[in-house]
Amino acid sequence: MPVSQFRTKDRPAQSFDYADFFKRYAKVFEQSLADRAHIPTLRSFFAEHFLGLSFHGTVEAGTNDDNFGRMLDEGYAFYKAIGTTAMRVERVTVQPLHHDHDRIEVFYTAEYRRPGGEQLSIPFSVVYLTQRRTDGAKIFAFIAGDEMELYRQHGLVDEDGKPK
Repeated sequence: MPVSQFRTKDRPAQSFDYADFFKRYAKVFEQSLADRAHIPTLRSFFAEHFLGLSFHGTVEAGTNDDNFGRMLDEGYAFYKAIGTTAMRVERVTVQPLHHDHDRIEVFYTAEYRRPGGEQLSIPFSVVYLTQRRTDGAKIFAFIAGDEMELYRQHGLVDEDGKPK
């Protein structure tokens, strides 16, 4: 169910099409792989402050500022270096949490080109916590699996996490 409907005391019922939201996010991700990272557009998907939770139990607090933009730019340089060529949204599930907040799980498939030219597809999912605002949804937290371990398993990075 990609659409979340809600009603609050202050606002009439509204709908958010999270499948469309995350397909747009994946499209900007892909464009950033083919060209320079589209930092302002990527940042527009996130709230002013957000949390990143990792598989290893670490929690990172972030601010949607120029430093975050630089981190995104570095992240896309890494994705390019390991051969990432495409990102597809396969499925989106939505669970309303409270008034203006939802839990969204996005099931992606990422495409890679290994150093020898062989194509590789890796499915994975990310859980996002979003805020519903009058101007659209904003990501305020995300929970990701062990991305680096997947890259090691598929031979995209060495044991130290460096691109092969």
